[in-house]
Amino acid sequence: MNAPTIKIGTRGSALALYQAGATEDALRVAHPGIELVREVIRTTGDRRTDVALSQVAKVEGVLDKGVFTKELETALSDGVIDIAVHSLKDVPTVLAPEFEIAGTLERAPVRDVLITRAEGGLDALPEGATVGTSSVRRAKQLQWLRPDLKVVDLRGNVPTRLKKVARGDCDAIMLAEAGLVRLGHSMDEPAEVRGGKVYFSPLEVTEFFPAAGQGAIGFEIRKDDEEARAMVESILHAGTFLQARAEREFLRLLDGGCHTPVGVFSILDGDRLTMEARVFPDEGGEPRTAKAVGEEPLEVARNLFESLV
Repeated sequence: MNAPTIKIGTRGSALALYQAGATEDALRVAHPGIELVREVIRTTGDRRTDVALSQVAKVEGVLDKGVFTKELETALSDGVIDIAVHSLKDVPTVLAPEFEIAGTLERAPVRDVLITRAEGGLDALPEGATVGTSSVRRAKQLQWLRPDLKVVDLRGNVPTRLKKVARGDCDAIMLAEAGLVRLGHSMDEPAEVRGGKVYFSPLEVTEFFPAAGQGAIGFEIRKDDEEARAMVESILHAGTFLQARAEREFLRLLDGGCHTPVGVFSILDGDRLTMEARVFPDEGGEPRTAKAVGEEPLEVARNLFESLV
């Protein structure tokens, strides 16, 4: 009997390629002898680095804000790939009817990390320091915690951003711990990059709320592709998938996209799911924060949403 052939789609950044490799490794363990083909696909978000990430969708007419998913979904639809591998936080909460997120690998750390050229965390930044990020969520929380900071738009993959802070383009940057760890960085020691040394200061989730799905590698498939579904389900991490469903459902109910200024995180303890959210108004002002607890993920998401509206 011939081994199945599965075509994996990924973006071309170092982090995306790591995530594709982790997916392939898991599939090979679950299905010895499987044949895997990797397709590297350049997305709108990769191509338009000249525009602030929050504006790419508007400039390019990507209505669902899927600037890092549109071309991968086209490849899925055309049968070029069977599984699209995503950083789940980049995936819109509402997909076209023919697609679905069918699974996740086990989640990496979900914290955001402040990266600086000098030791010390957020409190150690001098007044008026510049912090680079492409995330509206991170920018809103930074300015809420430290109104004196100047937040500037910063694009580029993880190595490029580390080089920018090391050479002094800005005083600090913010990135997800998951991506840093997957690329081999330790949060306990500085990293030597081109341009100098940088220091990592993770921010606890109770202080600085992450994005929905942050730290999770998600698998998107065509709904009618039962072979791809079986492959994904054979490697999914049930706890991570449950948390991701809850967080993404909350964001969907809030009508939030990838660039909505809202942070949300969940903790799964046995069958008990606790989820908290912090939502920032577009016009400025204090955020709204709420918590919900329960056993059914979609119900927890709805209860959290209803406590904020």
